Amino acid sequence: MTSYVDRSDLKVADTLAQFIETEALPGTGVPSADFWAGFSALVHDLGPKNRDLLAQREDMQAKIDAWHVAHRSGQHDPVAYRAFLEEIGYLVPDGPDFEIETANVDPEIASTPGAQLVVPIMNARFALNAANARWGNLYDALYGTDALGDLPKAGGYDPARGARVIDWAKSFLDDTVPLMSGSHKMLVGYEVAEGQLWGLMLNGSDSRAAEGVNKTDSPSGTVPTVYHRVPFADPAAFAGHAEADGVVRYMLLHNGLGIEIVVDREHEIGGSDPAGVAAIHLEAALSTIMDCEDSVAAVDAEDKVLAYGNWLGLMTGDLEERFEKGVKVITRRMAGDRSYTAPDGSALTLKGRSLMLIRNVGHLMTNPAIHDRDGHEVGEGLMDAMITTLIAMHDLRKSEGLRNSVCGSVYVVKPKMHGPEEVAFADEIFTRVEKVLGLPANTVKLGIMDEERRTSANLKECIRAAKARVAFINTGFLDRTGDEIHTSMEAGPMVPKGEMKGAAWIGSYEDRNVDIGLACGLKGRAQIGKGMWAMPDRMAEMLEAKIGHPQSGATCAWVPSPTAATLHATHYHKVDVLARQDVLKAGGARGTLEDLLSIPVAVGRNFSDAEITRELENNAQGILGYVVRWVDAGVGCSKVPDINDVGLMEDRATCRISAQAMANWLHHGVVSEDQVMAAMKKMAAVVDRQNAGDADYISMAPGFDGVAFRAACELVLQGRAQPSGYTEPVLHARRLEFKAA
Repeated sequence: MTSYVDRSDLKVADTLAQFIETEALPGTGVPSADFWAGFSALVHDLGPKNRDLLAQREDMQAKIDAWHVAHRSGQHDPVAYRAFLEEIGYLVPDGPDFEIETANVDPEIASTPGAQLVVPIMNARFALNAANARWGNLYDALYGTDALGDLPKAGGYDPARGARVIDWAKSFLDDTVPLMSGSHKMLVGYEVAEGQLWGLMLNGSDSRAAEGVNKTDSPSGTVPTVYHRVPFADPAAFAGHAEADGVVRYMLLHNGLGIEIVVDREHEIGGSDPAGVAAIHLEAALSTIMDCEDSVAAVDAEDKVLAYGNWLGLMTGDLEERFEKGVKVITRRMAGDRSYTAPDGSALTLKGRSLMLIRNVGHLMTNPAIHDRDGHEVGEGLMDAMITTLIAMHDLRKSEGLRNSVCGSVYVVKPKMHGPEEVAFADEIFTRVEKVLGLPANTVKLGIMDEERRTSANLKECIRAAKARVAFINTGFLDRTGDEIHTSMEAGPMVPKGEMKGAAWIGSYEDRNVDIGLACGLKGRAQIGKGMWAMPDRMAEMLEAKIGHPQSGATCAWVPSPTAATLHATHYHKVDVLARQDVLKAGGARGTLEDLLSIPVAVGRNFSDAEITRELENNAQGILGYVVRWVDAGVGCSKVPDINDVGLMEDRATCRISAQAMANWLHHGVVSEDQVMAAMKKMAAVVDRQNAGDADYISMAPGFDGVAFRAACELVLQGRAQPSGYTEPVLHARRLEFKAA
């Protein structure tokens, strides 16, 4: 039973109050009494407005449902449909052109494109891994994945595979930081002289030696050999070097990203490499979203304290995690910065950690950790806004050490907002938070998740509503598709989930997001992002496909792991995203609102029995595989085997689309409830088999009476009635039920 304490007309779970008063507040300069009084005023002033906005969502959805029911018998009329959406306020008029005014933005957000991680904040080990994923070893990423087209064999180091890795990586160097002549593969070393970095090449390997720099001593320390220096094609790429214990690190910059060549002739790899190269480190995950939302299962005060505690450790720089790996106990800490001597002899320091954003909860959910004076559970988004910003003050007050934002900003990603009024409400929340905490106006920067249909359709006005805060917009296919289905639930049965990416609305959605962002002046001030690569074990496919994101003009895109970030970083060397944005902006707007509002209904289509079975079982397996971990184990995001045993990163967004797809077909009679339940029971046995190696796993079959199985079925059978098709209300209720039992 949770015990509560009274704080300024709020009833606060004792564990949360203790955390705030003894851990979060000390060191911020904010008096406890001021914090609680300001928090209470925020809750009681803005809580009713929050509830009103949610009621507006429901009212608007009811009107859209009624319109589709009334027009279902005739051919869809896009002109009449658009006029109707304007009439009910779903579509708002575009105002005059403008540019955002966001200031004090760190370069990782404003000016340097790169990979972005999203990680559950409740898992300290994952959070630390992500924070430290600013730099990744390209050799390791290539060797340990299928990036080369196959996986490594079991056992020790395979020199033949190692040679393939080195060949790939040095080809990457040739493409990215080429020599004036020859190849990095031909070098026998590197040397800093005359303020430049030179490649060292044996005479005869390449006849175009730099005049007057022939050498007779061997850089390898073996048999003296005559060699010569080869300059880099772009000498300005050399940023600095460092030497310690016989290891030399050479830092080069390309497209704003670091490439570190590590020479260590005592290393197993470097000792067998003619140039002594033991590793190539790439600046990889420039930014990381520490997630309090879709990838966590946080349903009460205990969970929220874990999430906030990890965020506090990241902001102070003190977070540690000990874990066993084999027979060793490893302590994971945050990486330090990287130091070099610049070409002019001055000191160069490069950040060693990913810039961290914090994703708050959206406007929908409440949490029993705090109740207001009328007994309402407090909106979890209000809690997150106040407490995560307070915690970030520990970083803002630093002038040295492990800093997150060197520009004095806090980056909050705000999900699941529907339209400009809800974005304006988020802006109002953070304005109030800043005043309570004594922070300058617009210290908090806002990431607008463009993942709901009403936001996509009104994106320009959504950006305007927070034009002094916007630091991020992105697209997210999964949540966006879930909302697409739910919004138009009454229009008819939708095409299968796998066909959605070919629908007209999705192309317009992706293009308009970039074009509107550029038109609103995000270049140089804010990120334009793209969604997740969901298959962490398929890196060869990712290397082929995900270059499309920087080519689309996106300055960041989500990846599922530090290894994937390292590999995706190569795309930002191949594509100059900022130049690409200039080309796109000059080409004019793409995509149309008409296409965006087109509805992916399977008009006049009769699905075969095989199609129906495949779609039902695929969706049922994905829902069950995710929900059983969420409810029984409190795991909000994990690699879940799909129906073909391919590991997919699943979170609430993936669950939402699957549940809404099944609910839509059930509602329109494409399938019956008996068929749905048969698929659920069949797939429950499959999921049980896939989790057979987990000693803590609770099987769903053959009883099918556990909390997790009932939750999964409820998401489908009651999917049409869930607010905006979200999974949170069901999952939170069932997780609390499981914890209570």
